Amino acid sequence: MKILVVCHRFPYPPRRGGKIRPFNIIRHLSQRHDVTVASPTRSAEELEAGAGLKQHCARILTDRISAPAALARMVARLPTPAPSSMAYFHSPGLARQIGDELARTRFDLIFVHCAFMAPYVADAGTARKILDFGDMDSQKWLAYARTRAFPMSLGYYVDGIKLRRAEAQLARKFDLCTCTTRAELDVLKSYDTGVAVDWFPNGVDAEYFSPGEGAYRPDTVCFIGRMDYFPNQEGVIEFCRDVLPLIRARRPHVTFSIVGVAPPPRIQALGSLPGVTVTGSVPDVRPYVRASAVSVAPLSIARGTQNKILEAMAMGVPTVSSAAAAGGVDAEPGRHLLTASGPREFADAVLRMLENPVERGRVAGAARARVLSHHSWDSSMAKLDRLVAEHGVGRSRPIPSTGSPRG
Repeated sequence: MKILVVCHRFPYPPRRGGKIRPFNIIRHLSQRHDVTVASPTRSAEELEAGAGLKQHCARILTDRISAPAALARMVARLPTPAPSSMAYFHSPGLARQIGDELARTRFDLIFVHCAFMAPYVADAGTARKILDFGDMDSQKWLAYARTRAFPMSLGYYVDGIKLRRAEAQLARKFDLCTCTTRAELDVLKSYDTGVAVDWFPNGVDAEYFSPGEGAYRPDTVCFIGRMDYFPNQEGVIEFCRDVLPLIRARRPHVTFSIVGVAPPPRIQALGSLPGVTVTGSVPDVRPYVRASAVSVAPLSIARGTQNKILEAMAMGVPTVSSAAAAGGVDAEPGRHLLTASGPREFADAVLRMLENPVERGRVAGAARARVLSHHSWDSSMAKLDRLVAEHGVGRSRPIPSTGSPRG
């Protein structure tokens, strides 16, 4: 088949959450099909770093979106019914390229990852179309509204309501809508669009994220994740403020490493606390995780699947997680990972792993096995293949075009 994949983050290299899922979809589809990828870039450096994508597709359509232009479009949307956040991903240049490509090529399938990109192809021709929401971003915005201070709380609330309406409207223009977890699927079903909906999970490269050969350090705890991401910031701040002191009261030599790119000043300041290290960007997170006795995911705001949890599980490192963060992982709390709510419960769960090597080993082994059986990219892509076949993708249908793509 000829397939057009449209995604909101340039999907290479796949080193952050928003790039990992679309990259693995592209890599899988390109093994048997002719794949064209359309995606915006934010800088010349991002485009240069993404050159390796050419190995996984036939063509690449891209256009750089400058930060000032994106901000101007977002501000212009404020008094309108359209969500401002969707304007952040709109590029007139990319829209023209996609329109030209649709005029030249008869695609069998148009696959869109992330609702922000759906307007580019919502009214496109006769190809079957899949909209993979990934996470339901409107729900994330509404969660932000409950935790941010005014006026940001109001901004997130208003845009969350607008985005929820846009998600439902856009879904109706596709043949199949998908997401990453059962919880996200429940939200998607609540839109009652009349369109087929389903889910297929995120995976993890279990060969790359494999257990280490050396011994771990018994009193070491780590967190991995991009530190320019608000939920990650809030999670580690709360952990350092409320949980770590309880742990160190019983085990004074416990250390906590915050491993992730772009820590802002308020995260860098955590490095002055006893036992806390803020690494900033590192070439490879695996040595930090493998050396740890426990990985933590103390996020109060979490949508979809937390790749940080899957990666730690794949490396055989027990994870203690909030219920919100663990909800997107197909795993049984108490068996494959530990979940906790509240500082005391979270501290006790971490201490349980630190003080019981046999129990730690049991959870570590079960975590690795669960990833191999339920979160491999092979099994995830096999489910995607079944969904594509079940919904008649590859057979065209007459849909009148109502105009060129708009953001």
